[in-house]
Amino acid sequence: MDEKSMVNDVLDGVKTQISDYQKVITETENVELRNTIQQIRNTSESFQYELFKIAQAKGYYTSPETATPEQINKVKNELDK
Repeated sequence: MDEKSMVNDVLDGVKTQISDYQKVITETENVELRNTIQQIRNTSESFQYELFKIAQAKGYYTSPETATPEQINKVKNELDK
């Protein structure tokens, strides 16, 4: 497996973990446990972003086009409904 594949594989795994943490947080009643899981999620998000920046710098990831203000407003309006 080449480096690009490994980096993308780790990024996918971390994004899945972050999503799983979020699901657990919304279902956790115990405040102390909830705070702990939120801290773990935050650490994972920071790691994911740092790895993303490395992948982007190496050309492993190409960002999509930047959304226009009109596109952003359209999405915001849809979410506000």
